[in-house]
Amino acid sequence: MKLHVLAVGDRVPRWTGDACADYQSRFPPHCPLRIQAVPTPRRGRNADISRLRVKEYQALVACVPKGAFTVALEETGKAWTTAALAERLAAWMHTEKDVALLIGGPDGLAPAALDGAREKWSLSRLTLPHALVRVIVVEQLYRALSILEDHPYHRG
Repeated sequence: MKLHVLAVGDRVPRWTGDACADYQSRFPPHCPLRIQAVPTPRRGRNADISRLRVKEYQALVACVPKGAFTVALEETGKAWTTAALAERLAAWMHTEKDVALLIGGPDGLAPAALDGAREKWSLSRLTLPHALVRVIVVEQLYRALSILEDHPYHRG
């Protein structure tokens, strides 16, 4: 199975890319991780936010592999413990070829992204910086995988 973290926003601090690349390099060949960012459309003073979110969604969905199981990162989604994420990951590994996790832009994901997602995952009820969300998602996926493979990274 392949994991795909797809995020709106191609301009993030260097530490974000460094942290994500470090975790990405730890994923085993049987469960590789791909991270891809799409540009954030410019937001002017009177920007049509719903139109911009649709544009972001179209860019994200173009990166989703055909037939992939999609998970939307959404404040109102289900909050999973790391152990629950590991259980999800194990189930996906048995049933899915690709799993795409969608991270929205500054105004969240478009309704079409939320409606089309098979699951919705909430990292927190807090508003988190999108650069930090990427790192948390990638780290938690790695941690969940380490639980499944009985690797000492997770000491929970």
